Amino acid sequence: MTVVKIILLAVAGIICLDLLFWILVIISSLFINPKKEYSKNSRYHRFLLNEATRRVVKVGRIKIHLTGIEKVPSDTRFLLVCNHRSKFDPITTWYALKKFNIAFISKPENFKVFSFGRIIRKCCFLPIDRGNPHKAMKTILDAIHLLEKNEVSIGIYPEGTRTTTGYMAELKSGSFKIAEKAKVPVVIMTAKDTEKICRNFPFRKTDIYLDILDVIPKEKVIQMSTIEMSEYAEKLMKKNLGEIQ
Repeated sequence: MTVVKIILLAVAGIICLDLLFWILVIISSLFINPKKEYSKNSRYHRFLLNEATRRVVKVGRIKIHLTGIEKVPSDTRFLLVCNHRSKFDPITTWYALKKFNIAFISKPENFKVFSFGRIIRKCCFLPIDRGNPHKAMKTILDAIHLLEKNEVSIGIYPEGTRTTTGYMAELKSGSFKIAEKAKVPVVIMTAKDTEKICRNFPFRKTDIYLDILDVIPKEKVIQMSTIEMSEYAEKLMKKNLGEIQ
């Protein structure tokens, strides 16, 4: 057998394995109720999510530069807050911090994405309807319950939506109620250049930067108001993004 044939067979094998994986993801998602909110983080579906994301990151030619991971508490659940620049923010974050099993609070439309929308439900991701205060409050309470159960850590974007100007919007202090009520630390992070991914694909790779800036320990969370936490996080983020001195 020639070297060329060996290479072609190897490539064909890799393609077949990749195809089988995506078939597995699709079939697995069909057994998930798209209208149910799950309160138990499925290790199997979390594996599928992380492995699928690894493939997306590789195909998308995304290079993740992560700093400050040593600051993230490994002995307790936490609330992760970050600025929001792109639809790739949560994808790259849950992959970069996969060992912490983060479940994001996200807009309902993301739960309608083919297969992925169902898979993230089994990983305890929560849809939030910001236009309905009653439903939004239920989501916040569900997030608090997940933290209290030590099931997952929670990720949220306190700006409320992605920026369209390139500059951070004011953080909504209500997001920090989750940490206050659950009595967990707040991990403050920034995402840079994630908005370039769509522009660069498929011809150029994209370097993105996830910087963990600080952690507000639970002892301070208990003492601080949500407004104080919000203002502190916003100042750190804007300074790291170069929006303030």
